[in-house]
Amino acid sequence: MLVDDVIALVPSIAGRRTLLGLSGPPAAGKSTLARALVDGVNARLGADTAAYVPMDGFHLSNAQLDRLGLRGRKGAPDTFDADGYVHLLRRLRSEHHRPLYAPGFDRALDEAVAAALVVLPDTRLVVTEGNYLADDALGWEPVRDLLDELWFIDTPEAVREARLLDRHVTGGRTKEEALAFIAASERPNAARVEAARDACTRAVFVP
Repeated sequence: MLVDDVIALVPSIAGRRTLLGLSGPPAAGKSTLARALVDGVNARLGADTAAYVPMDGFHLSNAQLDRLGLRGRKGAPDTFDADGYVHLLRRLRSEHHRPLYAPGFDRALDEAVAAALVVLPDTRLVVTEGNYLADDALGWEPVRDLLDELWFIDTPEAVREARLLDRHVTGGRTKEEALAFIAASERPNAARVEAARDACTRAVFVP
């Protein structure tokens, strides 16, 4: 059903592009759903009709986070290049005559990867996702106006925190380190994201 809803957002003529945003707390399943929606649209309407562009590609590098003393807060709003993300969204809305490259994020490296993704000229739908798409802090406030729709991904806290624990342990932290990071960083970030849910177009429950 969600794929049908997304297909209804796809412009019927070339030269136009819809931007759909997915917001939600850390480990809510945003990236999994975004990829599934893009794959579903492309299976129905043809390859490259839709493309996936995550906000996570705009994480500051670990070197910059170390310089700023923010490595322990990685994932908080001020640990991203919000201006760079907004600039890309504006280009995605206005530029249709050439490929647009976007950064991705490699969880194994725990780093953004430049130009890992591409949006082709004929792409008519971009699905983007991230924690702070509905946030109104300095730098983030233009995002909502650049999106045609913004969905809030609602997932039970216990499910999210189990995913976070697995994610951080797989990434190299001990269980104790992972639990401490979740308590100190991930939970406050989740609370901030939850506070902005009313700014979203609709809520989608993902078990």
